[in-house]
Amino acid sequence: MEKLRNILICAHIDHGKSTLADRMLELTHTVESRKMKAQYLDSMELERERGITIKMTPVRMDYKGHTLNLIDTPGHSDFSYEVSRALQAVEGAIVLVDASQGIQAQTLSNFESARKAGLKIIGVANKIDMATSEQIDDTILDLSELIGCDPDEILKCSGKTGEGVIEILDQVIERVPAPKEVRFDLEAGRALIFDSQYDEHRGVIAFIRVFSGEFNLNGDYYLATTDAAIKAKDLGYLRPEFSTDQTIKNGEIGYIATGIKDPDLLNIGDTISDIRPTSESERKQISLPGYQQSRPVVFVTFYPEHSEDYDEFKRALAKLRLSDSALFFEPDMSEVLGRGFKGGFLGRLHYEITVERLTREFDIPVISSFPSVAYQVKFDPKMKTENIELEPVSPSHPSRQSEAEAGGGPAEDGYFWVKNPRDFPENPAAVKEPISRIEILTPIEYMGPILALKELYRISDIETKNLSAKKILISAKLPVADLISDFDDKLKSVSQGYGSLSYEIIGYETARVDKMEILVAESVMPGLTRILPKSEMEAEARKAVQKLKELLPKQQFSQAIQARFQGRIIARETQSAFRKELGNFGKNGGDRTRKMKLWKKQQRGKERLKERGVSLTVSIPQSVFKELLKK
Repeated sequence: MEKLRNILICAHIDHGKSTLADRMLELTHTVESRKMKAQYLDSMELERERGITIKMTPVRMDYKGHTLNLIDTPGHSDFSYEVSRALQAVEGAIVLVDASQGIQAQTLSNFESARKAGLKIIGVANKIDMATSEQIDDTILDLSELIGCDPDEILKCSGKTGEGVIEILDQVIERVPAPKEVRFDLEAGRALIFDSQYDEHRGVIAFIRVFSGEFNLNGDYYLATTDAAIKAKDLGYLRPEFSTDQTIKNGEIGYIATGIKDPDLLNIGDTISDIRPTSESERKQISLPGYQQSRPVVFVTFYPEHSEDYDEFKRALAKLRLSDSALFFEPDMSEVLGRGFKGGFLGRLHYEITVERLTREFDIPVISSFPSVAYQVKFDPKMKTENIELEPVSPSHPSRQSEAEAGGGPAEDGYFWVKNPRDFPENPAAVKEPISRIEILTPIEYMGPILALKELYRISDIETKNLSAKKILISAKLPVADLISDFDDKLKSVSQGYGSLSYEIIGYETARVDKMEILVAESVMPGLTRILPKSEMEAEARKAVQKLKELLPKQQFSQAIQARFQGRIIARETQSAFRKELGNFGKNGGDRTRKMKLWKKQQRGKERLKERGVSLTVSIPQSVFKELLKK
């Protein structure tokens, strides 16, 4: 264990984590030069296209007689849960900062998480080949003040050219402590599952960090939470491909192919042990502590476009959840769209990535509802709720965000969760919505335009703090519903890309919101129901029907697009019918009478289509939701 080092790289998005990892793989000869490619650890096509890391990736490297286990982590706020899981498996963290941009919001968030986890932190200024000497000096000074170290301890590198990367590897060996022997009251082999993926032949492959004992190939082991028995059909390390070995020892990071075909039997954060617990007290003794479950804040309901794909859709979601434990799914039903699943996500980008993965990896096109958040609603006693499945707000409810979990105090009696806008009642007795604490790091000259965003979004409790002569930190409260409504894009626009955002959910507060329904051809459109502030209802309704008139595909008949609030229509647009040209009868010797007959025949056909409600079969493209979210 003295020759072992476990570290992760964390940074704001696009600060060069994956590129630095590439150079480390090259310089340690973990990957042959002929096989090397950019963003080597980003194995998903989606990651390469977007230029961002979505999934954390562990890799084992050998350097100067030491074994280095490195985990490359995502930089976007929506995937901060990935970072939190990796923090539990390592002893050190490289906090990386793009010297040309300086410290940004997610840098602060990642640093704070690493500090709370008790990790040894190494500050690194990256992209020195693209930054001026003044920018590099400012970044080093700011980073040293943040970490609380001497500026000489901050390292400089270029992930692109490889300059300074050898020094980082040397300092990891020198500064990051080796894993320590952990003593437990009950002697047993223990390994924390910090990630997983699914393989058709080997079942669930668990990525593990061993905290006591050792794990052997073909050994029999047990999951502490679900009590499932597994056999290590394959076992070893990631170099970065799977490399089979006979044993994973204490302090090491590796993988175990469990053979489990049912994804629900294995949970991220569970403990693999070599003894089966015989009682609840023994289960608690075996389970490793300090691991928190993710808490979804954005909810979207998915339906397969073709109802016969439901079973395949269900299996796809189970497999997807294995590689993204932050996903939450439960069955749902729509009278129009049939059976589906209500999904919980950590943010809007998390939701968009999941939709793309469903289409690309499993070839299952889906219809989705409008992204919404979970509201706490107190129903009027006179209200009929027999057709609504009500779930009481309880601080002890697993995998749900309550006020107690979010730091907002104990939940009050009489409140119920409403995660689907269609279940939101008219004129509820009281409503509470999730609130986030946002932090925006920006050059001082953009503070004015950023503060002006409070005219578009419900920003409150604004505080400012000068971090340096050139940068300021803006802290404020913002409802999560506003956060997912294109806030990040609008921030980038008003700050010309220099403003950076991080956020965390802090609790629930009373809100004056209500339900707006969209009707097309006098029928409620599934998925377009939204919960909006009452003060913005009419303006948003007019904007929504105008956009839908432009975005929805035309039908063979004209149709009214309406917005309804509390039983009355508050906005309306009429979409003209798709018209088929019948040709120029005058030039071709035709008679206008014949043309009129064809027009009348076409009109009768359109009326029949309208009576049959063909508009309800129209699927809503994801682009429509994105456009409606824009302010």
